Amino acid sequence: MTKHKVFSWPVRVYFQDTDAGGVVYHASYVNFMERARTEWLRTFGYSNAGLMKELGVVFVVRSMKLEYLKPALLDDMLEVTAQIKEVGRSRLVLLQRVCRGEAVLTEAEVHLVCVAVETFKPVSVPDVLKVQWKD
Repeated sequence: MTKHKVFSWPVRVYFQDTDAGGVVYHASYVNFMERARTEWLRTFGYSNAGLMKELGVVFVVRSMKLEYLKPALLDDMLEVTAQIKEVGRSRLVLLQRVCRGEAVLTEAEVHLVCVAVETFKPVSVPDVLKVQWKD
């Protein structure tokens, strides 16, 4: 596993996140993880808008591998985590989990690519972030 710190973000399951039976719809987990990644990024001093405006870059999802282990339900209080697994020249791999208490409900490996806002072509991860993301 990685040595990087685990970031955790609380998420309440709302009616809009569920199907008619009160079970979280599979795509809602992707939204929960996006929120956690956004808030994780803020801990390093940047919002997505700030990255785009100040550094001219944005991180885009290249791929996600999700494992659905147990269902989340209406009104559950969840913790969504984000943890760096790898940092490359223009890519970032995060491990993410959605948990209810000690139970892991969903796990994901998320591959992000740093791209230039104007061209959407891969560029190097900004040094101001790489310095903070060192082991």
